[in-house]
Amino acid sequence: MPSVTAVCRVHALLDDAGSVGVTAIDKRPVEGEVAVKKMGLRGDVQASRVHHGGPDKAVYAYADVDAEHFSSLLGYEVTPGLFGENLRTAGVDVTGAIIGERWAVGETLVLQVTMPRTPCATFARRLGESGWVRRFQTEGRPGAYLSVVKAGPVSPGDELSVVSRPDHGVTIGDVFGGLSPEQAARLLDAPGPRLSEVMRGIAEKAAARTPVDA
Repeated sequence: MPSVTAVCRVHALLDDAGSVGVTAIDKRPVEGEVAVKKMGLRGDVQASRVHHGGPDKAVYAYADVDAEHFSSLLGYEVTPGLFGENLRTAGVDVTGAIIGERWAVGETLVLQVTMPRTPCATFARRLGESGWVRRFQTEGRPGAYLSVVKAGPVSPGDELSVVSRPDHGVTIGDVFGGLSPEQAARLLDAPGPRLSEVMRGIAEKAAARTPVDA
């Protein structure tokens, strides 16, 4: 059964060379139940909600299997929270998640997949790895941002199930790798949950490309 294997929230704000001056990327696992509401986990922080937070990026999920992949590449363990994620998951294909699909977590919480994580300079400074943004992009395992459809608690060990999935078939991996015009059109035309403003902008730009541009 798919499950949440770790729940992470900010441990401390760190000084950062970026424009905000601090970063909340230092997430670490916590024990017990944590409330999740519209803007994310109780006690969590996003230093820049323009780029790393808000209701459409309330929760960031990353799969154990993808963390293990990067552990083998980097030569050290990618521990829960190291990539700034809130939830570590097992048994669910995060890269293959459909934009707009919904996850039931535990008894109450319902989350909706909104978009992939875009690696940034803050993430690169956090890891301290040469060429990190390009390396992360090349591996194609971005994790997924989620919005909160129904608030509720989350705990390590909670069961996770996909309870609905739009028919357009466009995945987190598709978006991260670059949408084709056809994929973008399917995403824009599909009925069902609304697209986030960011995701709609990405899809509209991709849909406007000509086959030569693509």
